[in-house]
Amino acid sequence: MAIPSSTAGPTTGPTTAPPTAAGRRGPTFVQVAVALQTLMILFQATTAGLLLSTSYGGTLHGVGARVMYGASMLYLLAAVLAWRPGGGPARPVGYATGFLVLASVQVVLGVTHRPALHVPLGVLIFGLSVLDLGRCLTAASRRT
Repeated sequence: MAIPSSTAGPTTGPTTAPPTAAGRRGPTFVQVAVALQTLMILFQATTAGLLLSTSYGGTLHGVGARVMYGASMLYLLAAVLAWRPGGGPARPVGYATGFLVLASVQVVLGVTHRPALHVPLGVLIFGLSVLDLGRCLTAASRRT
């Protein structure tokens, strides 16, 4: 007894395509900006120790402060670009704005030589930046 063949034609079910370049995604601009900010804040903590123990620590800390402030501005730019033209969430814009405000206060406290407030605020900023970096990376891993 022969089994009748299907006359429905070729199957139109889902096919699996090989992974393309669009399927392999690297870090986003926001992730890179947050990572750079976090790295620069860690650099600032390191140079703060050098500031107390070497003659060149003050120069490194001053240059690092400018780069860290620039990294905070870059994070805000990346968050806005991911939100408005990119269609992403608005929450990272709030985080980035908060970091820029805290960095501004930190700069003022450093310039006015108020280590009793400057140092604890630096520790707080570093902790928040590490948490934000973790949030960015776990949010990205959930999307994949």
